[in-house]
Amino acid sequence: MKLGAFSVSLAVKDLAVSKDFYEKLGFETFGGAEDQHYLIMKNGETLIGLFQGMFDSNILTFNPGWDSNANPVEGFTDVRDIQSRLKTGGIELISEAEADSTGPASVMLADPDGNMILIDQHVESP
Repeated sequence: MKLGAFSVSLAVKDLAVSKDFYEKLGFETFGGAEDQHYLIMKNGETLIGLFQGMFDSNILTFNPGWDSNANPVEGFTDVRDIQSRLKTGGIELISEAEADSTGPASVMLADPDGNMILIDQHVESP
């Protein structure tokens, strides 16, 4: 099962302060929009998302079909296939993709310690 590009989505209190902090660690703005209260920042192959006021806790994020530069990749596992495997494995999902849909969709779950995991596919199904 290929989960795709990995990033950590951080729930931040002040986007400008967080941006400044992560820039000092060598991260550069890669995407997002400050006026929409989120930025995607990158340092080498490491991605973090800074999100102000969008969710309550940090989220582990996987993007099937993308590499770490948000470029489409061939031969990825579609989010609906991932969802099916998770359900078959007895994992409870918080939100699900429509099983008979195609293209962009997402699935959300929590690990045993309550850490949120988002599997968020932005590209067309293979």
